[in-house]
Amino acid sequence: MISELVKAQNEFDSAAYTNCFTENAEVFDEGKTHNGKAEIESWIDKANKEYHATIVPVGYDEEANILLAKTSGNFPGSPVILKYHFQLSDGYVKSLKITG
Repeated sequence: MISELVKAQNEFDSAAYTNCFTENAEVFDEGKTHNGKAEIESWIDKANKEYHATIVPVGYDEEANILLAKTSGNFPGSPVILKYHFQLSDGYVKSLKITG
């Protein structure tokens, strides 16, 4: 599922990105929490339009479910290495926390 999420992000496909999540998933990014698929789709759609960010995986900690990715886009400091902390449930993302 994580590879599908990366692909959807890099294609700026907000619907496909959102489909990687459970119905009651939670995303934490830039100090804000987005709950449920509707909020997640609204958040990623706005972020795609504003930042046009792409992610290139550079490492993955399987035990902790943390993806390290070079994230590039229209934001100060681009590119940066961000950590994507995943919790999975039945093959879908239950929780995603994005940190620097």
